[in-house]
Amino acid sequence: MTRRMHIIISGQSSLITSLFTTMNYRLPTDVSPIHYDLTVLTDLTLHKFRGTVEVDLKVVTDTSKIILNVAELHLSDASVTVVGEEKAFVPVSQSIDSIDQRATFVYPCTFTAGSSLKLFIAFEGKLNESLLGYYEGTWEDGGQKKFYTVTQFEPTAARRAFPCWDEPSCKTTFEMSMVSASDTVNLFNTPVISEEQYEDADDVHGLLRQASIGDWKITRFERSPLMSTYLVAFANGQFEYLESSFKSPISGKTRPIRVYANPSSIHQAKYTLEVTAKVLPVYEQVFDIEYPLPKLDTLVIEDMDAYAMENWGLITGRASHYLLDPNASNIQQKQAIVNIQFHEVAHMWFGNITTMEWWTYLYLNEGFATLMGELIIPDRVFPEWNLDAAFIALHINDAMLLDNKLSSHPVEVDCPDANKINQIFDALSYSKAASVLRMLANHVGVDAFLKGVSVYLRANLYGNSVTHDLWKGFPVIKVTESEGIIHIVQARFLQKGTIDDTNTIWNIPLNLLTVDSDGKSSIHKVVLKERSSSYAVNTEQLFKLNAGTFGYYRVMYTPERFRRIAIEAAKANSVLNTGDRLGLVQDAFALAGAQLMNLSDALELLTIFKDVRDYYVWSSISTALSNLINIWWEHAEVIDLLNEFRRFLFKPIVSEIGYTYSADEDPDTSLLRNCAVINASQAKDEEVVNELRQRFKQYQATRDNSLIPEELKGPIYTSVVEFGGEEEYLAIKRIVDDPKTPTEKLAAIGAMCSVADRQLITSTIHYMTTEARDQDVPHFALELMKNPKIKREFVAHFKENYNVLYEKFKDGFSISGLVQRVFSPLTSKKDWEDTKAFFEDGRDTSRYALTVPQVLVTIQENMAYIESSTDDLLSWLRIWKKTQ
Repeated sequence: MTRRMHIIISGQSSLITSLFTTMNYRLPTDVSPIHYDLTVLTDLTLHKFRGTVEVDLKVVTDTSKIILNVAELHLSDASVTVVGEEKAFVPVSQSIDSIDQRATFVYPCTFTAGSSLKLFIAFEGKLNESLLGYYEGTWEDGGQKKFYTVTQFEPTAARRAFPCWDEPSCKTTFEMSMVSASDTVNLFNTPVISEEQYEDADDVHGLLRQASIGDWKITRFERSPLMSTYLVAFANGQFEYLESSFKSPISGKTRPIRVYANPSSIHQAKYTLEVTAKVLPVYEQVFDIEYPLPKLDTLVIEDMDAYAMENWGLITGRASHYLLDPNASNIQQKQAIVNIQFHEVAHMWFGNITTMEWWTYLYLNEGFATLMGELIIPDRVFPEWNLDAAFIALHINDAMLLDNKLSSHPVEVDCPDANKINQIFDALSYSKAASVLRMLANHVGVDAFLKGVSVYLRANLYGNSVTHDLWKGFPVIKVTESEGIIHIVQARFLQKGTIDDTNTIWNIPLNLLTVDSDGKSSIHKVVLKERSSSYAVNTEQLFKLNAGTFGYYRVMYTPERFRRIAIEAAKANSVLNTGDRLGLVQDAFALAGAQLMNLSDALELLTIFKDVRDYYVWSSISTALSNLINIWWEHAEVIDLLNEFRRFLFKPIVSEIGYTYSADEDPDTSLLRNCAVINASQAKDEEVVNELRQRFKQYQATRDNSLIPEELKGPIYTSVVEFGGEEEYLAIKRIVDDPKTPTEKLAAIGAMCSVADRQLITSTIHYMTTEARDQDVPHFALELMKNPKIKREFVAHFKENYNVLYEKFKDGFSISGLVQRVFSPLTSKKDWEDTKAFFEDGRDTSRYALTVPQVLVTIQENMAYIESSTDDLLSWLRIWKKTQ
């Protein structure tokens, strides 16, 4: 790897597609920020903040203007002093462009290139619940609502908290002073250097003039290293913390690690603290670069749009993804915490030390952090978790589901308009980028790959970087056979089928596994560089392309070869591994969805794997069958037969491993139990549903927590509501209002959305609209659209309330997700026509411009799948039923 990470996987030239306008949204470069000295007063009583910022500037070219970013702030004093001179200049004019989010100050003199300036601005703003900028959240303390504040600046919301040059290439140092109520805690990226009482005599800039009455203090923090504005973070509230430390294997220094949360939930943050202390030394060893800050804090909060944010030295994370009942063994939640926290800690190097030059290169941050933080590093800390299979099950499939459309975009997206950047935080920037990097790491060797990563980081310490495009789209490899030879042809894979684009030839690591007559297997690292090629292979023996499923592509065999490989993969002593089994299931159903193979042939593979006891295989089987049920949701006979087939597959597993978890059982068994119980109950297995309902009934009578394991609260609560009445619904609603853990709340929300009664359906939608936290609304939408009795009603509700929802979510990450979750499950021509008309009816879709064509194409794909495969699906299911 070179200094600029010039990665070439495909033979196509680097094509950066602009999906937005071509206007220049970048700030002028007449002046360059060097350092910020920031003071912020937080008034939790009046829900306001006030502050001052003094910015050290270097004049690059002669100018009388200073232009910087600002949004939703009231600016008052704004003056400039030339370093070395006494006089302060005030602007002769100033203006704010609320659309481009810029403030322009025009001064009565020209500042000459090479001179140094100090820009002073006073500002104030409101603490609202927008989940971006500097905002406030709430928590419950004995039934009393308490407030806290926190920042979320990525990608372009630092300008909502203080005037700044809000672009990732403008890396500077920061010094911070926070004024707050004396009984609260202040947090910043760096450690506290002093804290003392703050009174009127200290208030030289008048921050207390309009503040609420009370005792105030000022907390001062150490100067930060060079960093971008989107990584600045600060928070204020009645936080408590758990503390540990780690010793650097490079320098021997010991650094403190803390996890902060509100007092009622801090005891659930112990696991997050433990795994953070475990992973930091591993990252230092792998990157051969010492963690550069004096401390690392993590703040767990109740209100957050994203799941987590990699603020340097002060990670913030959503409670539902960071807290764990200390008495629960919940392996699924442990893995979720590790994945997210290790991802964010990876950013302490990828993204924070070395930062993308502009958001075009977002995938450079997120792709590497996903690969390192969710696979390579946690696999070294928790080798028993089989995380390579987890990566295939989650990231490869998620990326391909988005990438198999003509409306897909390259991982490198030209996005000059900073206001529209949020929508590229998608599966392509994260999962596809990580999947292609994983393919590269496997091809060159993980050790060589990591050595290159270390060289890259060292070459860009505290700097910015650019790179070249990774794959646009992805291929399918079509395999045919003749005696002793396999013939391979590549084409672009689309959900509508392949497209023969002769201008696109990928360089594809084939990872060809062969087995000789003695049963010895070998992997041949062959690279396909042409449209087609042939290879000598003993076709009488087992062979498989994409061994281990390291490649980012689909493989299409003949139905007979698919079957032969699956039979071999299902054997206990097979040379094929979990990744191979996953790849077979995912490829088969993707090809069936694209009408490149019969759906019946894909379903036949599942019967071959019936006796396999490998969680990640069953997770993919679960996903495949759930997708079919979500597509054929209006076809009663198909749904009944699919549920019967699901009971046939999953009920034996429930009977075999039961409902009881133990602390010493292997993780795969625990996860498999979750999967089997969920699927059997969703398929309405009478025995499983009755067991789950009885457990809840006994729990209500005895309050014995062992009856409802943390892992099974989802299917238990859902079964109680789906097959119960208003009494059960209200019991679950009370859990949503007062959950013991954040994960319990999510389980109860899912249950509320599974209700069948029309009146209670209306009650759930009303609750989502009027009582739910903003961050939970997308989860309600996801769960409601899984319920066939609610889908149409909820789509109508979304349309009727679109303006309110749009205004609430347009500036954050959620609006694209809401649109996708509400409309993608639709399946009819009328749905497509109505959806198209809805978004063409004068609505500003610019903030989710990528999502609308994806949604429309998805509805068309659902229609085509139903039209092409219903007869085949029904025929196979009817025949299968007769054989049982």
